Amino acid sequence: PYREWLAKTQVQLEELPDEVAPQTPDHATLLDRQQAFGYSQEDLKFLMAPMAITGQEATGSMGNDSPLAVLSNRAKPLYNYFRQLFAQVTNPPIDPIREEMVMSLTSIIGPRPNLLGFDAEPLMRLEVHQPILTNADLEKIRHIHRLTDGSFRTITLSMCYAASEGAAGMEAALTALCATAEKAVREHYNILILSDRAMDADHIAIPALLATSAVHQHLIREGLRTEAGLVVETGSAREVHHFCTLAGYGAEAINPYLAFETLVDMQRQGWLPAELSMAEMEKRFIKAVDKGILKVMSKMGISTYQSYCGAQIFEAVGLASELV
Repeated sequence: PYREWLAKTQVQLEELPDEVAPQTPDHATLLDRQQAFGYSQEDLKFLMAPMAITGQEATGSMGNDSPLAVLSNRAKPLYNYFRQLFAQVTNPPIDPIREEMVMSLTSIIGPRPNLLGFDAEPLMRLEVHQPILTNADLEKIRHIHRLTDGSFRTITLSMCYAASEGAAGMEAALTALCATAEKAVREHYNILILSDRAMDADHIAIPALLATSAVHQHLIREGLRTEAGLVVETGSAREVHHFCTLAGYGAEAINPYLAFETLVDMQRQGWLPAELSMAEMEKRFIKAVDKGILKVMSKMGISTYQSYCGAQIFEAVGLASELV
């Protein structure tokens, strides 16, 4: 009966209508959001365009010689203050290209079973073959309760707060977000979507990496982290390092909605081939991110996304130790 139910649910999920289908965004509004999340012309031309066209990261010089974010006179995303640690050996422990067969990007969203328990009935968990979600994928997760008779309950928590409170209001907003997440888990919601879609002229978004890690750590301290999965809906993630840091600090799946909207706008402006459909651009962008995540994981000899998720194997340069 379980296998029959699972097969039926899979078909229903595939047929579930897309509540938020990707729309061609208004350029002025899109530009405002791109500026709010720190997009640059370099991001569009040298990072995102090659990913959407070729399905892989652009080839660059060996090493990263960009200045430290803390020394820059420009505002930098929080992601840039983190550097991926790597195994201290001459050669990479894993070759992500030739040894791809032994690596996995499969992510499991939802409550985790007690490894020492002997429960007769296993917990329901949602499996995704790779962690980058399209807008349609996210909407299916957001409305999955319709199909699962209460096995999955999803709640969306906003990472935004009133702009009138300024930078000083972020700490209180972060505390409130953690408290809301804890309350949701205690009320038996088992998939939490952290979203910054509400960001506008009147609302500031807490950096997605900070919000994700804060909720992740708070639930660990309360003994509730294994009761729910974390999905991040953010406009700030657009390059491989961003997705890796979000994963390293607890995100089991990520929806970079603004990156997808940006690709549509880039095509409209002639930066991308006109014959590419939205679905194909998304597919190639996700493929490039996936290959990049495998490459970064291999630097530490980690072969599965489930091991990398929440591993926190980064060094933070220029951030106060109490924040880290």
